[in-house]
Amino acid sequence: MFGAYLHIPFCASKCDYCAFATWTDRHHLTDAYLDALGTEIRRAVANGMPVADTVFVGGGTPTLVPPEQLAAVIALIPKTPDAEVTVECNPDDVTPEMLRAFVDGGVNRVSIGVQSMSAHVLEALGRTHDRDNVVRAVEAVRAVGLPTFNLDLIYGAAGESLSDWEETVEGALSHEPPHVSAYGLTVEAGTPLADQPARHPDDDDQADKYELVDERFAAEGLVNYEVSNWSRPGHESKHNFLYWRQQNYRGFGCAAHSHHNGRRWWNVRTPDRYIDLVAAGESVEAASETLDADVRRVEGQQLVLRTRDGIERSAFDESTIELLDGMLVPHADDAERVVLTRSGRLMANEISMRLRD
Repeated sequence: MFGAYLHIPFCASKCDYCAFATWTDRHHLTDAYLDALGTEIRRAVANGMPVADTVFVGGGTPTLVPPEQLAAVIALIPKTPDAEVTVECNPDDVTPEMLRAFVDGGVNRVSIGVQSMSAHVLEALGRTHDRDNVVRAVEAVRAVGLPTFNLDLIYGAAGESLSDWEETVEGALSHEPPHVSAYGLTVEAGTPLADQPARHPDDDDQADKYELVDERFAAEGLVNYEVSNWSRPGHESKHNFLYWRQQNYRGFGCAAHSHHNGRRWWNVRTPDRYIDLVAAGESVEAASETLDADVRRVEGQQLVLRTRDGIERSAFDESTIELLDGMLVPHADDAERVVLTRSGRLMANEISMRLRD
């Protein structure tokens, strides 16, 4: 598989937990930035970029830029006939007209940033969207006939009770989503959240909320296929698997990352510099790293361990498998592989540290 990622760095406001390369004061650069994106894509295609199996447009807030212009940029990427093409959406911005413009550009999937159905939790996260607009956004998705969509949730914000989280989970399920992502809030260096320890998430609280969401999603037919992702059969995200299986991908836009056979590189961080470099015909690459075979192997094992595919039993010492009884179990279809249980998923990072060298 080969994928493409397009980064849109503009936001109306900055969420307290966000460490992504986003700006709230650069909207005047929108036209120049989208032009530069198109130029970078055309150059990559001219240099032999493979046809994409998946395309993901993230940010930032892609729905803040004119949808017709964004759709025209997306359309520049050569895609396979069954390519998955996803755009992240702020529910406040979504309209049927916007989605129709996306569809005209080849989009067949959107990811709606719900985060929470509780107003005070949204405020604690620094989110500004109206929870009622989630209903409108999902209705618009169905009205234009998009074949699939994702609801994105976050748990563990300061002041979020278990009943608040249950309200969010039930609210999400009321939309009968084909795919849901639910991530525990993490503290990233350099964010406002990092500077306020009293607001940091509690591990035990997040574990309780993970067990709740997994139990409720399973009861409604949403199958966990990676620690933080659930879907109905056939609605798994191809783009997710691209990353988890260490496939190659090309990132476009400021701060976008790319990967080719163990070499990873990333573009300059600010949209201003990115635009200037593209206009000058210069490389937008800021830095790179090349993984040796052992590092790539271990990283690949750590990634696949998080998925329902599991990992070869031989990746662990037998003594480790015995020690992790209840967290690792034989794969239902392959006795030579082991998979994480729900309890194991809660400890996925720690378990991955016990892989053989």
